[in-house]
Amino acid sequence: MKFMKLGTRPDTFFTTEAARSISSDVTTDLKIQVDNSLYNLHKFPLLSKCLRLQALWAETADGEIIQLSNFPGGIEAFETCAKFCYGITVTISALNIVPVRCAAAYLGMTDGADRGNLVGKLDAFLNSCILRRWKDTLVTLQQTKQYMALCEEFGITSRCIDALASMIISHCCKTNNPSKSRDSWAEDISELGMDLYWRVMLAVKSGGVVPARSVGKALKVYARKWLPNVGKNGKSDEILEGDDDLGGESVKEVTLKQRLLLEKIVTLLPAEKGSVSCGFLLRLLKAGNILNASASCKMELARRVGLQLDEATVTDLLIPSLSYDSETVYDVDIVMNMLEEFMLQSQSPPTSPPRERLVCERRRSRSAENVEFELHENGRRSSSASHGSKIRVAKLIDGYLQEIAKDPNMPMDKLIALAEAVPEFARTDHDDLYRVVDIYLKTHSGLDKSARKKLCRILDCKKLSVEACMHAAQNEMLPLRMVVQVLFFEQARSAITGSQVTNLPNGINSLLAKSNSGDDENDMSELKRQESKNSETLRMRLEEDEVSDSESDDVFMPRRGRLMRNGSSRFKAAFCVIPAKPKKMMNKIWTMNKSVAERN
Repeated sequence: MKFMKLGTRPDTFFTTEAARSISSDVTTDLKIQVDNSLYNLHKFPLLSKCLRLQALWAETADGEIIQLSNFPGGIEAFETCAKFCYGITVTISALNIVPVRCAAAYLGMTDGADRGNLVGKLDAFLNSCILRRWKDTLVTLQQTKQYMALCEEFGITSRCIDALASMIISHCCKTNNPSKSRDSWAEDISELGMDLYWRVMLAVKSGGVVPARSVGKALKVYARKWLPNVGKNGKSDEILEGDDDLGGESVKEVTLKQRLLLEKIVTLLPAEKGSVSCGFLLRLLKAGNILNASASCKMELARRVGLQLDEATVTDLLIPSLSYDSETVYDVDIVMNMLEEFMLQSQSPPTSPPRERLVCERRRSRSAENVEFELHENGRRSSSASHGSKIRVAKLIDGYLQEIAKDPNMPMDKLIALAEAVPEFARTDHDDLYRVVDIYLKTHSGLDKSARKKLCRILDCKKLSVEACMHAAQNEMLPLRMVVQVLFFEQARSAITGSQVTNLPNGINSLLAKSNSGDDENDMSELKRQESKNSETLRMRLEEDEVSDSESDDVFMPRRGRLMRNGSSRFKAAFCVIPAKPKKMMNKIWTMNKSVAERN
């Protein structure tokens, strides 16, 4: 740390009879009260260098005490100024330059009073030494917190901020240094209060040199130091139970400070996508919920999360709902906003050039064609990445849906809306979505048939795996039509692949197994009788199911809530709905398995 020594005389100040004085052959003739301390000094050395003392002495009767109440820097700063007037050696460094500078300015120790006065010497030392050294500048800036108004007036704060920003920019431009050392400044400035930190970071960003990722890392360091630690459950791990550990501040005051800090951090986030991680943004959002941040702050965070939603995890999205208007455990609305933002910004670019461009390219040189080919390939890669990110987001949302489906207070319409917000092509299969339906039905066992049918419309049976179909066929919570449709599509798939479904209801599989043993004629007739009986039972159950839902006049369709009226229920497409006559479906299932058995 740099320091400056002024004066050459030894220190002869002493304390006697509750007063501070100086050893001298000349009797003291000036009494000054600084806060609670009395000083017996001499007029000539002090009045010759202090314009304020000159004015106060002129207004004070002879022998009266000059009052200097609320003196900036206190008695230590005053005594340093007094010693300078006497020529006594004083040491100035980053640790005391701010209070001494404020005290000297208050006393009027400028060149207008005496050439080479203290204010000029302090400013020269500040500019030539302190502001050129990183640690000294940081310490000096920290000192300005106690004298904010005066430091702003004298320009000390702004000079320190500009100096720090310049050193950060210069440091980051040295690309030969390893990245870790280039970003070490972030830890140092994290000790600053929010107002000073915010001004430093604004100056750094305005330079346009420091990489956005470095700015993002610095903000992450600062947030970890000063914001509440948000755990995996989306709640703060720091529970403030009293005022003992808060430095005399109440919980309300601390919460307000942290809320303002969070909102300032959000304003400093770089605009570039990927400058901060998606997980960090979501932690800020969770902290914003806990601290009751402004709606605009939370929506901005949700928007930025949406831009890189494919980086998130299910745990990241479990944002607690602390609103009095909602009884759900997690904030589903804000996740919907993220998903909508992601879908808006992740539109795939065209992968094929217009026909006119292809014609023109044939006339170009070989090198030009190679360049165009590379551009087209990059476009295809970009499109592929966008498609892949949507698949990842679909998987993410399905995992999130499985978590919120466990909430007894989760409205079904909200669950369906979030599920249907994912594009159809993004789900390569519907197994995860089936788990969502299964979990929700088990958690909300009181749903009526109409509600269960409505929920199942988000499923596409053609996209269920064999394991999911087997589970669905035995799931008593599913609507009967859904179970039959699952069996129908699974049998169709089995006929195509040459495999055999092992879990048909009512013992049909056991009969089908016998058909492969050799006694075809007897077993086939027995299978037909058993199949006819099963089909009749299934038909009666389906008709009962239709009667119970006659008020809605709706027939189940597998996707996006499509409905057909009862009058047209006999004209459904084979792979989209349940046939009106279950026996025909069972005939198809039996025929498919018979053909498979014959091939085997």
